[in-house]
Order: sequence, then C-alpha cells, then structure tokens
Amino acid sequence: MLRAVLTDDVLGAVRALLVLELVAALRAAGRMLRTSGGRPLDAAQPGSPAGAAPHTAPGPIAAVVPVLDEEGRLGPALDALSACGPELVEIVVVDGGSSDGTRQLARAAAARDPRIRLVEAPPVPPGWNGKAWNLNVGLLTVAAPWLATIDADVRVGPTVLAAAVERAERDGLAALSVATRQRVADAGSALLHPAMLTTLVYRFGLPNVVVSSPAEVQANGQLFVARRDALVAADAFRAARASRCEDVTAARALAAHGARIGFFEGDAVVRMYDSWRECARNWPRSLALHDAFTSPARTWLGLLEALFAQALPLPTLLFVLALRHHIWFAHEAIAIAGALVAMRLGVLGGTRRAYVDPPFWYWLSPLADLPALALIVAALLRRRHVWRGRTLVGEPGTPA
Repeated sequence: MLRAVLTDDVLGAVRALLVLELVAALRAAGRMLRTSGGRPLDAAQPGSPAGAAPHTAPGPIAAVVPVLDEEGRLGPALDALSACGPELVEIVVVDGGSSDGTRQLARAAAARDPRIRLVEAPPVPPGWNGKAWNLNVGLLTVAAPWLATIDADVRVGPTVLAAAVERAERDGLAALSVATRQRVADAGSALLHPAMLTTLVYRFGLPNVVVSSPAEVQANGQLFVARRDALVAADAFRAARASRCEDVTAARALAAHGARIGFFEGDAVVRMYDSWRECARNWPRSLALHDAFTSPARTWLGLLEALFAQALPLPTLLFVLALRHHIWFAHEAIAIAGALVAMRLGVLGGTRRAYVDPPFWYWLSPLADLPALALIVAALLRRRHVWRGRTLVGEPGTPA
C-alpha cells in the first residue's frame, strides 16, 4: 500500500521540499551569522572598551506613552518610568479618547510625579491610525532632544533609557529600539508567542545590531528611542500614519533619510497579551512587517523562507522517519531535515533569554510554527483590521 502511495512524483516532491528547506535554512543561517556577536544595552555602560568615546551623561529624554483604554496596565508602567533618573525630564501620556479610567489614573500619577502630564489628543484625522496619531501629537508636544515612545504594558528598568541614549550618542545612531523581555500569560501563549517571535529571527536575524538599509530595519515600538530632530526631519510618524507596523515604518523612514538604526536587548519587561487568543488575534497584524518601504516580493520571500526553514523541517523529519523503509534516499533526507530541526532547537535555546520564567510549554513552541505562520499570512491578506473597536486604515499599495 505504501509503495503505491509513494510514487515517483511523491518522492520527487519530497526531494524538492528538502532542497527548498535547505536553501531557505542556509539563507536564514547566513542572516543569523551576520547579525551575531553584538552587545546588548546593558553591556554598553560606562567603562567602555578601548577606543570608544569617553562616557558622558546622556542628553535629556522625554517619554511619550500613547494610550487608549489602558487603565489596567498604565499604572505600573508610569511607576517604572518614575523610577528612572533625572535624564528623563518629562513623561507625557497621550490619550486617544479612552472610555475607562485611563485619564484619571494619569492625573493621579501626575500628582505624585511632576514630570508626568496628560495630553488629550485631538480626534484622529482621516488617513491616520490612532497610535501613530498619538505618537505624532506627543512628538509635537515635547522639546527634549531625545524622545522615547513607550507602550503602556512595558515596565522599563531604571537605567535602560539612559543606556539607550548613551549608546545612540556614542555610536552615532538616530534611533534605536529595545527587544523587550516577554511574560507570557498562559500555556497557549507560551506555545504561540515564541513561534511568532522566531519568524522575525529567521527573516531578519538577531538583535544587538545597527543597520542603515530600510529593508533590514527591525524595530520595537514597545520601547523606541530616537533623536527628536531626526523624527521631525523625516516626518517619521506621518510616514507611519496608516502602517500596520508603525514602529518599523517610523524607523524605516529614518533609515530612508540616511540614519543609522539600532536594535538591542535591554532592561524592559512586557506582557503583551492577556491570553493566547488575544495574541493570535492581534500580533499577526504587524508581524509581516510589510509597509510602503518594502516590496511585496521581499515580504513574501521572507515568509516563504520562514515556512521552509522554520516550520516545515519538523513535519518533514517525522514523515521521513515514519516511512524511512520505503524511501530510498531516507538517510540523506533524515540528515538534512534533522540538521534543520537542530537549527530550530538552537534558535529556541537562544530566544529563551527573551522570556521571563517561561513555562514548560515554551520548549514545545516549534509545534506551533505552522499555525503561527498561517496567522501571519492570513493577517497580511486581510483587508480590514479592528483594534479596540476601531477599524484601522491601510496604506495604499499594501496587501492588508
């Protein structure tokens, strides 16, 4: 029966699949090698290596926290910002029309810390999404030379903003963002979130890098630090006004103006979603990282490489192992698929540090690679997206 099923055409398809997996994995491995060896922010502190510029105090920083119905998250985020040093001169909470107790919470925090103030954004104009509009309002509100945009679910360490600006000033960066450490909410999130995060590693490489090409930019709007004058010159938040990944688009707009952009691990913790369902519903919308600065061909090529290099080797290995007595090239197939699965497990071990006390289910997250990619592709193709009851606008020329 199996011999009848495993026709020459089927065996040819398996061999072609193995070739595609190997080629995609070599390309992904090349990216990881090119981006390896960088130093995280906590390694870029005073006492810098020989030849580096002498340490100076970082320039003044203003934090902008865009919010919409964040009563349940904003308090700890503001407490963490209040614990930062005097380099943080202003904390502006830009509210986009909350209907819960977000504004009252911000006013109460402002009574405790004079650096905090609440700004109520005007109504979102046509062609803008709410977060990009709030960020633009915040940019026009503050005057400090450095701007840090921080999501309400982020808990920054007390020195991370100073370390970010110090690194940017020392290395001549217009902007950098922090690869935050994640807390997962439940077992489903421990499976799905790492699988989604790993697609970024396979498509773009590792953190702790500096790039200047818009196509290579990685950015994380949960904690994004930039020179205010560079943001204004590039009109970066306007460029991101209709983007599904406004953080990446703003950084790419800076790179398109000749800026160098950094992406580093640092001392900040976030719990992005309260359940795996929320993660599956909301994160894929931005994870394709497709915007006006990227061609559809490049976006789809990256997703296909993640499919062949990340998601398919494990099913291929299991298939070949199950039918090894009926596949004449089984030894070669097992060696190739096994090596790619070993690569995936190596990445899994490396991304462990991106999570705070991950549960056992984290180590089974490769089983969620195919569903994760399916969710990202579905979100890329979907034309209508809704966030907290508001329909998001889309960029002309993008698939979603």
